[in-house]
Parts: sequence; structure tokens; C-alpha cells
Amino acid sequence: MARIPYALLALITRLSIAAVFWQSGQTKLDGWHISDSAIELFRNEYHLPLVDPTTAAYLATTAEHFFPVLLVVGFATRFASLALLFMTLIIEVFVYPDAWPTHGTWAACFLILMTRGAGVVSVDHLIAKRFK
Repeated sequence: MARIPYALLALITRLSIAAVFWQSGQTKLDGWHISDSAIELFRNEYHLPLVDPTTAAYLATTAEHFFPVLLVVGFATRFASLALLFMTLIIEVFVYPDAWPTHGTWAACFLILMTRGAGVVSVDHLIAKRFK
């Protein structure tokens, strides 16, 4: 098992966790706009402290689309992983505290990418190779 290349592990990790957040972001859209139901979800179910529900809906939807794209191409992977790990912690603490097994799995993916990077199949690797 030690012969499984990290590049494959990182690619699968990046694509899998990106898909989770991308799909969640897609559920909040109505065409190119954030749906009224997404805003109502933040207003009536999520109850995030210190953040207006409309602002939270826009921030979450933007993050759920922007950071997964970074992960898929492997650009700024550590930063994107950190951002989505932070989002995961907010979801765990304030929204779905009983979903820790799922959130723990997500956190493990982000921690792998944060500590080891995107792997060789990534823009990050091309940039590092260019500037070495």
C-alpha cells in the first residue's frame, strides 16, 4: 500500500471533497442567482451568530463554488483547504453539530492537502517546479 503514489491520493482527495462543496453550492442557486430558499435556509435553520442571513448565504455560496475550483485545478490548494476547513468547522459548531463523523472525514481530507499539498498533478506543482 505504501507504493500508492501520493499524486493519486491527492488528486482523488481534491476531486472528492471539491465535489461535496460544489454540489452544496449548486443547491443554493437559481440560475446565476442565489435562491430565495437558500437565504431562508440561513435565516430560519442555520442561525449563524454575528452574520446577517443574506450575507451568510452569499458568502457560503461563493465559497462553495470558488474554493472547489481551486482544489480541482490544484491552485492555492493549501489556502483553499484551509478556507473550506474553516467553513466545515462553522458548519459543525453552529449548524449541524451531530454530523461530526461526516465533518471529521471532510476535515481529514483538508488536513492531508494542507500538510502535503496538491501533489504533482496540479498547478501548484507546475508553479513550484518553475520557480525552483
